[in-house]
Amino acid sequence: MAGDELPAARLPPSMNTPIDTLADRIDALLPQTQCEQCGYHGCRPYAEAIARGKAPINRCPPGGAAGIAKLAALLDQPLLSLDPDHGIEKPRMLARIVEADCIGCTKCIQACPVDAIVGAAKLMHTVIADDCTGCELCVAACPVDCIVLEPMPLAQAGDVAHADAARAHFQRREARLARERAQREAELAARKVAVETNPVLAALARARAKQGLSGP
Repeated sequence: MAGDELPAARLPPSMNTPIDTLADRIDALLPQTQCEQCGYHGCRPYAEAIARGKAPINRCPPGGAAGIAKLAALLDQPLLSLDPDHGIEKPRMLARIVEADCIGCTKCIQACPVDAIVGAAKLMHTVIADDCTGCELCVAACPVDCIVLEPMPLAQAGDVAHADAARAHFQRREARLARERAQREAELAARKVAVETNPVLAALARARAKQGLSGP
């Protein structure tokens, strides 16, 4: 089913409003782990794919059978089993860094989709438990295996306010990363213009190019 085109999801006419889009309603039912097990970069892109008929409703292991049932009811679709190609349903877990083993590489910080890990290069990192979604993306990113998983409190795993906060954290992080990418691109463009308009720098760039070196 992964490559098949699905019928575009539709709400019953009585539920369509100009305020809440179909993707909004779908996203509101997803757990906001931002774990990417569904094959999309976060819960919102998955919700949009479902709304467009690009993805089925059974690719969210953290949401599990209960989440699939909610999506099926919302969209008036047949109930499906969780697609095993995207993971298995299991209790949500919290990440915890074994601080004595942390080398401060920042790879877990870069991997966390909701900025739930704090620290600095070559300094000890720690997980903000209240913000952790249990995505487990930091585990694979850690080169020294210093991240362990512990059961997430049931109240946190099923808390709508926690899911809403995770969504907001993810959106803020995505916006920040986009700004940083745009800034880097602007700096590179300005550097290129400076090289092209400065005869000395342009000559140096041509010389380095002939020598097989990169950079202005």
